[in-house]
Amino acid sequence: MAVYLVQHGKSLLKDQDPDQGLAPLGIEESERIAGVAAGYGVRVSQIRHSGKTRALQTAEIFAKALNPPGGVEETAGLKPMDDAAAFAPVLENTPGLMIVGHLPFMERMASYLITGNPERPVFRFQNGGVVCLDKHPDAGSWVIKWALMPNVG
Repeated sequence: MAVYLVQHGKSLLKDQDPDQGLAPLGIEESERIAGVAAGYGVRVSQIRHSGKTRALQTAEIFAKALNPPGGVEETAGLKPMDDAAAFAPVLENTPGLMIVGHLPFMERMASYLITGNPERPVFRFQNGGVVCLDKHPDAGSWVIKWALMPNVG
């Protein structure tokens, strides 16, 4: 039942790239984390992203490493200010789904799934990092199973 939440990699500033594609460091860190995930045998069913360039590029990096059978798809509801509660049923019904999006949405989604309240922070995301959530086998509630982040300091 695991789902994977990914904040897009570090992006260029608007004055460098109006679409704010990934910066070289964002590409490097996303490739590294995607490679670690693949090395651990992480299996995702599909990767969905917000449609913004930086999220699409991050999703493609993870897809190259993880080869999801459902491919990569743009999905509504993953923009920075979208409603986590409205998108949560998609995660409930799609095991193995990876979503690539933005702050504050990603943090709000993790909070909503774990506490039922998107305003109660439970995890601080990093660009290019992955948070795996899964249902606790006894309680049936969402828990953070593991996380891979570019920086541990």
